[in-house]
Amino acid sequence: MVDGKIVVGVDIGTSKIVTIIARVENEIANVLGVSEVASRGVKKGQIVDIKEAVESINNSLDGAERMAGYSVSHVAASIGGGHIESQNSRGVVAVSSPQGEITESDLARVIDAAKAVSLPSSRQIVHVLPRNYVVDGQEGIKDPISMTGIRLEVDTHIISAASTSLMNLEKAFSQVGIDIDGVAFSGYASSLSVLSETEKELGVVCVDIGAGTTDISIYSEGSVAYSSVLPIGARHITNDLAIGLRISLESSEKIKIYLSNTRKNPKIERLGETFEKENINRDEVDLSSLGLPEDLRKVSHKTLTDGIIRPRLNEIFTMIGIEIKRSGYAGQTPAGIVITGGGALTVGIADSAKRTLAMPVRIGLPINIKGLIDEIETPAFATVVGLAVFGGSLDVRKSLPFGISLPSLGNLGFNKALSRLINLIKSFMP
Repeated sequence: MVDGKIVVGVDIGTSKIVTIIARVENEIANVLGVSEVASRGVKKGQIVDIKEAVESINNSLDGAERMAGYSVSHVAASIGGGHIESQNSRGVVAVSSPQGEITESDLARVIDAAKAVSLPSSRQIVHVLPRNYVVDGQEGIKDPISMTGIRLEVDTHIISAASTSLMNLEKAFSQVGIDIDGVAFSGYASSLSVLSETEKELGVVCVDIGAGTTDISIYSEGSVAYSSVLPIGARHITNDLAIGLRISLESSEKIKIYLSNTRKNPKIERLGETFEKENINRDEVDLSSLGLPEDLRKVSHKTLTDGIIRPRLNEIFTMIGIEIKRSGYAGQTPAGIVITGGGALTVGIADSAKRTLAMPVRIGLPINIKGLIDEIETPAFATVVGLAVFGGSLDVRKSLPFGISLPSLGNLGFNKALSRLINLIKSFMP
């Protein structure tokens, strides 16, 4: 018998929808199948057209199912967008046992107490992440189970999302005929796959630069302390190239990918630090091999990188710097900044981050993965690999004091079996 739990993660992004099927054990994902399709019906991380989104999700699931030879019925899905908000909260309860021994029910009660925050009716809690526990004034406790005390407190990080976005996400998957086991904030999912335990303990900023949004997760003392989303992403760089060179968006995307040179350097070890590649020199970039419809042959390398790409990168990192200051953790992240997501492949991004933020910078690749990993060992797949880790922990975390809580999707629960039966009957009707 093969150990581990088979988990399906679906990352719904602005530019692509990726499905991963993996066998997860001890937070290591053995990838069995993966499929990437162009995203339709999604804008800035949110579903704006259910019909098109359902079609894209279906195509992505089909591709992964064929590769893995596994039929999907449950998934862990990502959610992002500017509606994501976070706050920190504290819960306090009295230990219920007469002997003063802390049990799992005490942990559940103290986390429920921390969840009792004032939220508008239009918002729902996605994550309640315990940061540390306090037993009778003793701070810094990670796992208070079986300890003795009278008063139990917990500091938590709460991530919430717009109810309508969660409901649209649930509706899209219900139309595909799939149950959602859990929903994860995409920035948090990325941090699960690219950050080391040492970085989390020291304090680190995880930045996931997607096509339409940039997700920020700040870790302090081993746990998430701040989460936010910026409404800017790598697609803005594509737009800048299109305007600056007077070409189509499709052509500018090809040029951006060519400059980033992802094909020849998939592991991105020296991305942003060295840029002496074939067909590219300091004076001109030869674009003839791209076959652009605008018949653009050669462009000044300085014009592309210094004149168009770098100013936009500087703007993105300036906004990230403002967000870090707003969080209150600016001086508590000695491990620096880890950049991941598809935007991390952009040429010169590490140099721009170092100059703008004056922090240690590295490009974050998914770690703790094995199996079919050739095409997903890039920053662009950080979120979906993190979703596999997140999904693998969902059932286990119910009995563990520290980690991910199930999202609060109380009023999203439909009888899926009944709805599928009704849809099946409708399909045979004229």
